[in-house]
Amino acid sequence: MEIVSDGPTLVLSGDFDVRSTWEVRNALREHLHGHEQDVVVDLTDVTTMDLTAARVLAYASREAGRSGNHVTLRGCGPAVRRMLHLSHLMRFVDVERTAVSA
Repeated sequence: MEIVSDGPTLVLSGDFDVRSTWEVRNALREHLHGHEQDVVVDLTDVTTMDLTAARVLAYASREAGRSGNHVTLRGCGPAVRRMLHLSHLMRFVDVERTAVSA
């Protein structure tokens, strides 16, 4: 898992699973508490995601909401969307809508 910070955006790439959740959790916590702003998590290059990773995102969304901020997920591919749906965590996270091309 690689995490790149680009202003208020965290760009994740690789396998987002139990082995990388601590690192992602710390990056999210730092952004939410260090910058006091909304955070966008770009998951475009995430190839796989497990239940533990989905829970990290849902927890970060809840924590951000408590302080009046938001966590928005961007670039959710099929694997990410599938895990969010299967885990029923889709209703706890904000997923950026993408424009439908004609």
